[in-house]
Amino acid sequence: MSEPERPETEMQEKMTNPPPALSEGSNPNLPSGADEPAQDWGASNHVQADDAPVPKAGAAIAETAGGDGVETHATFETMGLSDPLLRGIYANGFENPSQIQQKAIVPASKGLDVVMHAQSGTGKTGAFGIGLLNRVEPKLGATQALVLSPTRDLASQTKDVIEKLGDYLGVTTHCSIGGRSGRQDAETLRRKPDVVTGTPGRVLDNMLTKRVLDPRDLKVVVLDECDVMLSEGFYDDMRTLFEHIPKDCQVVVVSATMPPEVLKITERFMRNPVKVLIPKEEVTLRGIAQFYIDCGREDMKYAVLSDLYEKLSLTQTVIFVNYRRTAMALAEDMNRDGHTVSAIHSDMEQRERETVLQEFVNGASRVLIATDILARGIDVQQVSAVMNFDLPRDKANYIHRIGRGGRFGRKAVAINLITQRDASMIGEIEQYYSTEIREMPADIEQYM
Repeated sequence: MSEPERPETEMQEKMTNPPPALSEGSNPNLPSGADEPAQDWGASNHVQADDAPVPKAGAAIAETAGGDGVETHATFETMGLSDPLLRGIYANGFENPSQIQQKAIVPASKGLDVVMHAQSGTGKTGAFGIGLLNRVEPKLGATQALVLSPTRDLASQTKDVIEKLGDYLGVTTHCSIGGRSGRQDAETLRRKPDVVTGTPGRVLDNMLTKRVLDPRDLKVVVLDECDVMLSEGFYDDMRTLFEHIPKDCQVVVVSATMPPEVLKITERFMRNPVKVLIPKEEVTLRGIAQFYIDCGREDMKYAVLSDLYEKLSLTQTVIFVNYRRTAMALAEDMNRDGHTVSAIHSDMEQRERETVLQEFVNGASRVLIATDILARGIDVQQVSAVMNFDLPRDKANYIHRIGRGGRFGRKAVAINLITQRDASMIGEIEQYYSTEIREMPADIEQYM
């Protein structure tokens, strides 16, 4: 009997052979057959011991709820940003900074450690991207900023955002992820791009094994989706990273969910960080109306989904499922019924996934079916509806899923297809986020 398929998560992006964690002060050995002599980056002791005293997370949240005490800047012009950076900001459609950008950009651009917590679609990538770009010196000839993400797709999109924002600065950027040529990756890193984005496995391999990514001139390291980056699956990699970056390197951590245990861990490698936090009980999903439809049985979900597409005028929609098999079967059924559908899951090659996502962004595909591997890596402002064909196994993923709609305050709906066994999970999600998920009304189009 074959083993049942497990739900897909972001953790499946973790590289299967990451560099081993290093003891403090040690250096990895040069692999045999290296193209050139390895550089000895040394160790910086940026991270504190695991038993270092940390403040109670509850107190930290209460103290900084809503970013209290953090200076607010209502316009980009008052933030002290360079003129070329301002040109890049406005050229990419930014008019006024979002709430997280009003509070986080200035401390980030000054080199202070920053904790950013805000819901999906509020401009966190723009906030840390603008902050780090204001610190980068294009003529320095060194890699100065490193952004780590839990998935390849998110790392790739982050690189695109930073590249566009820095268009008038003359900065060079590179995305270092698996699924692409390792040789080309290494060749580009040897040229020392100003900003590197990537996933932990590939980045640490390039930094500590191949020695083509020099960490000694890093000014800032960003951990995007830090609740995942500091979880058990990535923690050893992160500790290894912080043992090899400069002691005075700025650290920025970012996420839509900030559990107390993550806040505790950040105290081990951040120095008096500026905290712009919104506790989960204050996370308001503005612009996203949330509903559920009781389908009765699992095998009735597709009939309900088909009925929705017949009755509603849906533009671009993201449908989340828990399993690859479900994604492929649902895409096949919907394409057969005349819908333009694409699907993304972890069995696909990276370039294929990038092509599928780009087609969806460009509007060539109207429906994107995805597993949780992409819950944090889709930034399409035209998405008007997000559907959970399967409820997420992890409540924390709910906000990341439905946050694919309602980007930057646009209206969107989230529709959850449930059966009787899902009723308790809906209640748990409502309690977890202090929100309300109502039964879908007949006049749902007024919410779109």
